[in-house]
Amino acid sequence: MSTLVLLAAQQQGGGLGFLLMMVAIFVIMWLFMIRPQQKKQKEIRKFQNSLQEGTNVVTGGGIYGVVKKIDLATNIVDVEVSKGVVIRVDKNYVFADITANMGAANAQAK
Repeated sequence: MSTLVLLAAQQQGGGLGFLLMMVAIFVIMWLFMIRPQQKKQKEIRKFQNSLQEGTNVVTGGGIYGVVKKIDLATNIVDVEVSKGVVIRVDKNYVFADITANMGAANAQAK
């Protein structure tokens, strides 16, 4: 398939148009795919660095809980998943609990 594209580009008069098209495709991919993902990763890191005790979180495995203790030296977070049940999770696998924020937003709207 790529040989057909190259042959078509050569028959039409040059590789400059083809090169410009490839650059344009890369720029479009960067604008619509790579850049938004980088922004999202930045927001996640910001949340992880601002974690506090009592924050509702979701672990990377999908477990919902409340932060009970944060050990900055080892980057380990103790998350209470049920009354009296505390699990230890790496800080990099703790994300914001979207449902807790939505519940607060719904309460304000009413």
